[in-house]
This record gives sequence, C-alpha cells and structure tokens, in this order.
Amino acid sequence: MTSLLDVANLTVELPTPNGLVRPVNEVSLQIAPSESLGLVGESGSGKTMMALALMGLLPPGARVSGQARMAAASGGATHPIDLTNLSEREWCAVRGRQIAMIFQEPMTALNPVLRIGFQVAEAVRVHEPALSSFETHRRVLAALQRAAVPEPERRASQFPHQLSGGLRQRAMIAMALAGGPRLLIADEPTTALDVTVQKQILDLLDRLRRELQLGLLFITHDLGVVAQVADRVAVMYAGRVVEYGPVQEVLRRPSHPYTRGLLAASPLLERGRLVPIPGTVPQLTALPPGCSFEPRCALRLPACVSAVPDLRPASQGHDARCILIPSGFAASSQLQ
Repeated sequence: MTSLLDVANLTVELPTPNGLVRPVNEVSLQIAPSESLGLVGESGSGKTMMALALMGLLPPGARVSGQARMAAASGGATHPIDLTNLSEREWCAVRGRQIAMIFQEPMTALNPVLRIGFQVAEAVRVHEPALSSFETHRRVLAALQRAAVPEPERRASQFPHQLSGGLRQRAMIAMALAGGPRLLIADEPTTALDVTVQKQILDLLDRLRRELQLGLLFITHDLGVVAQVADRVAVMYAGRVVEYGPVQEVLRRPSHPYTRGLLAASPLLERGRLVPIPGTVPQLTALPPGCSFEPRCALRLPACVSAVPDLRPASQGHDARCILIPSGFAASSQLQ
C-alpha cells in the first residue's frame, strides 16, 4: 500500500549549554492511509519531539535533517510535500488541513477563556476564511458530533472547565478533525483519564481513522494501549527506534531487550510479579558510545559498547536494533 507518511533517517538536533543533542536520531517509519502506528517508549525517549518535528512545532534553534514526506491532498489529487523543508507560511497551510495533532493534556491545550465552539471554529476558519458564520457553525457542530460529543450545541457554548476530562479530550479531537486532515497524531490522549473513558476514546479514534481513512500516529508509554489501537509499533529509546514491526509480532516475540523489559514491567500484558527495568534513560548529553540501552541491559556483551547496532531483521517485516539477533534473515522491507 502506498505510504501516506514516509520518514527516512529523520534527525532533530537541539542546542544546549553542553552542545547539540539529538532527541530524534535517524528515525525511519511509514504510515499508510487508515493505518495506525504506535510509537512507544519511556519519558525522554524522543516520542513527543518526533511528533513536534512532524508538525513543524520545534523550539527555536532546532535543526532537522533526513526526510519526512507526506502525500498531501488538494483539489481531489495528491502530491508529495517535504515536512522538513517548509516555511512557516507553508506550515500554516499544512497544519490542520493535512496533518493535525491531539495534545496530551486538553486542559492546558485548550484556551480556558474561550468557548469550545469558538476554538473549534478557529480550526475551520484558518483554512476557509470565506465561509459564512452559519456554515462555520454547522461545521463546528458536525465536528463535535463526529467526535461523539453529546449535546454539541450546548457543549459548543461552554468553557473548557465546564467539561469533564473525557469531553475535553473529545473537543480536542473535534478541533483536530475540523480541517479534514489526512494524518492524525495523538500524543498520549488517554493520560489521566479513568479506564472506562480511556476505552471510549481509544474506540473513537479507531473508528474515526477507519471511517475517514486517516493515518494515525499514536504516541504512548503503555504497551497495553498499543495492543488495542495499533497495526504496527515502533519502540523508541534515547532518540532511536530500537524495534519496529507488526504489533502482535513485536508484543508476542519481542527481539530487543528493552521491549522485553517494557513488557515485563507492564501490568496489562504480563501477569504475576512486575519486573522494572533497572536504571533510567540516559541523558542525551551523555549517551553511551555503543548501544544506548547497554548500561541497563542484563544481556550486554563487550561488543555492545563499541558501536551503535544497526536495525536487523528478526523476522519478516520485524526489525530490532540488537547484535543478539541471529543473522540469516532476508533484508526487511519495512524500512527500505
């Protein structure tokens, strides 16, 4: 299937007092229309910075290299755009219309002094300023209905603090979908929600991406959530993808020690005693010279210290960045 998003060797460099760091380091992945890709990792692994790079929302001074190409739609036809080489004016035409993002905490992402309907209307007007007030209002209500917001007329007139956490997140989804994007990025959209509301949001996103043929990049630290919503999964650690493949293949037969550690520490996927991963994610200013996971890995070998391992095919369409994977598999087609 033709890719909607094709990322190849994407690198983000940020200036710090100690020099440049790479929160995103040579990341490659693809997303097809109607496909969901889960991006998993601990805090500090580079997941959100990856999303901000795809949205053109990186902090001042950031440098981007590599490729991030998207099949954009315009006038009934599609054309490729390079997300790493857009001016701010070009980004304004892309954000919301081609690619949109649901942020992690809706209470801080929503403007507390503006009504919900006004904020959704802004997402419509920015791309279609000539619409009448009546048509804009109709689009707002349609977006809220699509996001399964009950009583959309009433909710549109309310402020964010008058809504529950689940309704605020649905309002964020309505804002993201108001411009008709082809690619949706969801950055931990179920954080701080209770389990019943979490399930409702996950089901809603899954239904919307199928009905609207959206590509979905779902960012989370929770492998249990990934198992519910993703077709494929990319596991990130210290800025790099360390495992990549079909979600059931990766979760049932993880090939990287870090992925195995995440599974062992997950209360949703492993019964019995939880086993935490020792240590913490290394600082980007003090990465090990070889495998970034080597200081925390119980299976480390002397060779793990000498060089960063390449992604190796563990099975068909399943790759992992570990020297313990035996050779002999045909080259994977996932990251070609």
